Amino acid sequence: MPEQPRSRRQTRAAILTHLLQSGGSFRPPLAKSVRLSEASLSRILFDLKAEGLIEEVRQPAPYVGGPTGLVSLDGSVALAGLELTGQWLSVGVGGLTGELHYTERVPLPAKPTVESVGRVFREALTLLRDWTRRRRVRLAQIGVSVPGLGRLSEFGNPIIPCDISRVRALLGDMFADVTVEFTNSVVAHATFHRCRTENYPFSGAHLFVFVGQGVAGAWMDDPIEDDAFQPVELGHMVFGADGPRCRCGHHGCVEAFTSLPALAELLGVLEPELLQRGSDWGGCDPDILARAAGTAASPVSPWPRDRQHAERKALSRRRHLRLAVAPCGE
Repeated sequence: MPEQPRSRRQTRAAILTHLLQSGGSFRPPLAKSVRLSEASLSRILFDLKAEGLIEEVRQPAPYVGGPTGLVSLDGSVALAGLELTGQWLSVGVGGLTGELHYTERVPLPAKPTVESVGRVFREALTLLRDWTRRRRVRLAQIGVSVPGLGRLSEFGNPIIPCDISRVRALLGDMFADVTVEFTNSVVAHATFHRCRTENYPFSGAHLFVFVGQGVAGAWMDDPIEDDAFQPVELGHMVFGADGPRCRCGHHGCVEAFTSLPALAELLGVLEPELLQRGSDWGGCDPDILARAAGTAASPVSPWPRDRQHAERKALSRRRHLRLAVAPCGE
């Protein structure tokens, strides 16, 4: 159970985080989960209702004499998100409860530059503005995820040539009254998995690892803190100078061993096929899979046994390191 929140802001964050993860809660279990008295909780819920962030609807009591008011995030609140990747800029609108109302993708040029990426952002934001105007949707917030974004990359992104200050100014011109937040792409993925994955394996501090075209990580701590999720550079840590060549020019980087292109080459499949299979790699050669998992497959052992052994070994290592691993493309 999380520690007692130390400020009103942290208390509000704890309540909203719990509602996001649970999808809704009656007051008694909500008060218990955030370690508040029901009287203190009622005062904060009153403010959150007035701000239009939550709603409370009558539901049948879960037991005789039980509560009937189910507290949940307000489904009428509209949020917009933009995700920059190596192939395109995705834009979408959804609600606090997870439903998606609108989505669009604007492709990036084969060799993107700061100017061309800026034009792609302008095109995507124009689509977003036109859609919200046609449907008279008022956005509460816009979130933008950019790969490689961090304290040292505010004005020069190391992965995709993107000038954050220009994008911020563009958003200010087109959505002057809307709050805008930028974050690192892996932090966005980590937040999604932490808040929306049923039975997420960890509640305390741990390292979240995302494997895609590259390999990235985020240090995950108590979500009510301002700096709870911090991006961590993993992909270009060198594990062996004699390892495979990485796209950065060095040899033996983590990315050269475990990224989506590296795994696809090792398994002898195309990248789209690997993404489509997800965690179901049953059609791949077991010896190749065993080498990828770091274990040798016995020629006399049936494939399911080798696969289970590799999965148990990987799970054991993950638990030891306190890792939450997001598969390719999720």
